[in-house]
Amino acid sequence: MDAVTEFGDTLKTVAVHKNVTLSLPEPLLRRFRVYAASRNQSMTRLMAEAIRRMLEEDTDQAKAKQRFLERIRKAPDRGTGGVIGWTREELHAR
Repeated sequence: MDAVTEFGDTLKTVAVHKNVTLSLPEPLLRRFRVYAASRNQSMTRLMAEAIRRMLEEDTDQAKAKQRFLERIRKAPDRGTGGVIGWTREELHAR
C-alpha cells in the first residue's frame, strides 16, 4: 500500500525491520565494525545482504539438485535395458 507525503510524493511501502540480538566474540565484532566503516555501510545492511546471499545460494543449490535428479530419472536407456551386465573388475582388468 502506497502512501502520499505532505509534498504530494508517493511513498512506496517500506520494509519492516525487526531487531535481533547477536552474540559475537569481541575480536570478531571489532573487525566487523571496522569492515563496515571502511565500506561506508552499516553492519545491519552487511549482515542482511550476507544472510540474503546465503539463503539464495541454498535455494539455487536445491534447484540444481532437483534438476540433476530429474535428468537422472529421465535418462535415455543407452541400450542396456536398465541391466548392467558387467562388473567393476571386468571393466578395470588389465
